[in-house]
Amino acid sequence: MAEGAAKRAASPQAISPPPLRRKVDSTVTKKSAANFFTPASQKKPEPITWRVIGTSVIIGKQTTGKTVPPAEKLRRIAGFDLDSTLIKTKSGNVFPKSATDWQWWNTKVPGRLKELNAEGFQVVIFSNQKKISIQKDIKGGRSDSKSLSNFKEKMTAVMTELDFPVSVYAATTDPEYRKPRLGMWREFLDDYDFDVAGVDLPASFFVGDAAGRPGDHSAVDRGLATNIGMPFKTPEEFFLGQITEPATMGFDPISFVKSDLEEPAKPFTRKHPLELVIFCGSPGAGKSTFYWNHLEPLGYERVNQDLLKTRPKCLKVAREYLEAKKSVAVDNTNADPETRAHWTSLAKELNIPIRCVQFISTPDLCRHNNAVRASNKELNPESRTSLPGIAFGDFGRRFRAPTLDEGFDDIIPVEFQFHGNEEAKSIWGQYWV
Repeated sequence: MAEGAAKRAASPQAISPPPLRRKVDSTVTKKSAANFFTPASQKKPEPITWRVIGTSVIIGKQTTGKTVPPAEKLRRIAGFDLDSTLIKTKSGNVFPKSATDWQWWNTKVPGRLKELNAEGFQVVIFSNQKKISIQKDIKGGRSDSKSLSNFKEKMTAVMTELDFPVSVYAATTDPEYRKPRLGMWREFLDDYDFDVAGVDLPASFFVGDAAGRPGDHSAVDRGLATNIGMPFKTPEEFFLGQITEPATMGFDPISFVKSDLEEPAKPFTRKHPLELVIFCGSPGAGKSTFYWNHLEPLGYERVNQDLLKTRPKCLKVAREYLEAKKSVAVDNTNADPETRAHWTSLAKELNIPIRCVQFISTPDLCRHNNAVRASNKELNPESRTSLPGIAFGDFGRRFRAPTLDEGFDDIIPVEFQFHGNEEAKSIWGQYWV
């Protein structure tokens, strides 16, 4: 048996064909080989190029196709949202099932966009795409409809069908790029040198479905157009010529910007040589700014739980100030009577009058203040970090308006007004959320 096995091992049929005779198919085509040796200056440009800024924004630019050079010096911009404005899903789902699950929002869309290009407009798409995780795509392993590769495949098909120079900017998780903020717009201006050449804003426009109408998920598209300073239209208005329901933006930051011509109000004055003042208001309602502008100049010491970390520590420090004959301002939210009772009890024990400053503000205003503060160092002297949405919801659930029955000497209502120089007003007066 051993001899038979040896013969079988030596048989020429054991390996067939011999290794050196195997055919290896080359993956190099004549086209790719020629392209490799073609000088860079002679190579044809890629029809669509892609780049990603960190994990913040995806930028696709189609450079091929027919474009009409504008006759005017300043460029007119035709800006569009993507989903539910230019395209929608074939499946009817809110989110696409795959890269091919898309169709034009209306059959008029592609033709109208081509007309704009022929009229000399620079067409650009600005889209919020929070569900795309660039970081996960970079690490590999993602092939679902929310991946970067699938988004690029879909947008390649969209731009190829349009067949004229057009670009898309898609913001993912970084709030500084997401609409209504101006991060994508600034990147676009820089890419096309429009920050130097200039844009004819009154003759430009932005179209989007997030218009603040009843049933809209938000007003970020209208907010972006307002921040840029260009006219805004809904898809129904622009593509179909329909009259749509008026927007219900609700919160308008400009209405809170105080004019320098107005007589400055004095919302707070001292009533007693020694007193305890507590604030009552949501995070982001302007409590700390109010202290620095109105109470600190009057000599009030500040007690703040964000700095001292615990209520017992706040009570201890406040007691020490009051016993040293220094008036105190408690810069906390103090949302409910149970929390405020700690302070009224301290005032009663020390036989000191206690007053309450109530900050009248909406959740939208507070979220706006929070976003502006976290995004602009020049408006954030205390380097506050952005608060999560739960912070505002928690205050709303706990809040019960203060009353004189709790033991307050008086309750001073304060409605928020933004004060600052022209640059600060310009920043604060934009839409941020």
